[in-house]
Amino acid sequence: MTDSTVRVLFVCLGNICRSPLAEGVFRALVREAGVEDRFFIDSAGTADYHVGDLPDPRTREVARRRGIQLTSRARQVQVEDLETFDYVIAMDSQNLRDVRRLAARAQLRAEIRRLREFDEANGGDLDVPDPYYGGPAGFELVHDIVERSCRRFLDSILAPRMP
Repeated sequence: MTDSTVRVLFVCLGNICRSPLAEGVFRALVREAGVEDRFFIDSAGTADYHVGDLPDPRTREVARRRGIQLTSRARQVQVEDLETFDYVIAMDSQNLRDVRRLAARAQLRAEIRRLREFDEANGGDLDVPDPYYGGPAGFELVHDIVERSCRRFLDSILAPRMP
């Protein structure tokens, strides 16, 4: 990693559904754009419920069917993340509050936002719904939201940097 590397951290509650999906989708979009060498991408959870676990099998299955492999292991967001990442992208308002609470103890470097701020189809709802307790349709919906939002987020990062 160099000083010009763009560091992006996606955050949800347990780091097994939404944030690892966003990490995988964003990584694929960055690869597709040919700028993989300019990014460091990771994900974390605000809670420690699933530390060390692979993403939820339902999340992995939906992603796999859409050509995305999810292999990261869950971890909890740390104060140091807010000091080293350029962007910390929360999945919902509770995650945002938790990250901001943690940021109060950090030498803040990160710009903290919600992913759906980049979703033109958000209809005023800036939360990516948590599909954990729902059925298969919820995982499909979340993938659609994450893909749409990540695409616009990447565009927002690359636009000012392109010649």
